[in-house]
Amino acid sequence: MSETDDLICVATIAGAFGVRGEVRLKSFTAEPEAIADYNPLMTEDCSRSFEVGIVNVIKNGLSVRLSDVATKEEADALKGVKLFVPRDRLPSLPDDEFYHADLMGLEVFDTGGTKLGMVKSVQNHGAGDLLEIHGPGLKTTVLLPFTLASVPTVDLGAGRIVADPPEGLFPE
Repeated sequence: MSETDDLICVATIAGAFGVRGEVRLKSFTAEPEAIADYNPLMTEDCSRSFEVGIVNVIKNGLSVRLSDVATKEEADALKGVKLFVPRDRLPSLPDDEFYHADLMGLEVFDTGGTKLGMVKSVQNHGAGDLLEIHGPGLKTTVLLPFTLASVPTVDLGAGRIVADPPEGLFPE
């Protein structure tokens, strides 16, 4: 297992904020301002790491100061960079909660054992999490509500999800 297999994405840099080297940061932690508790954050290839200092809560994110970033130009150059922490720095979760990174790539089966596809992503458009499922026999991806009713079983150890999707969501 490589070092990056155990990294979890916790934020992305959305660009410069102001002219003094601050960046707009989108935090993926349950409490956005808790992002600073995971310092230092690193790039996916581990080539750079940053101490994050929150300056302010702003629309759609946080205004933060990153160590070693002093100018607007340096901040602009980081736009789109994802920031990671080692998994062991994250809190353990209750049995009914999962990190999105752990769900991606899991095979999805219906309650009769028929393979429906694999989890491509986890999305949230404001009304709860959705699993984006893709696979053979699907013309487009399917968004499966990530609720106990639609997804009664998540078995990370076996790498599989058992789903009971609403009628008509998947082709017969």
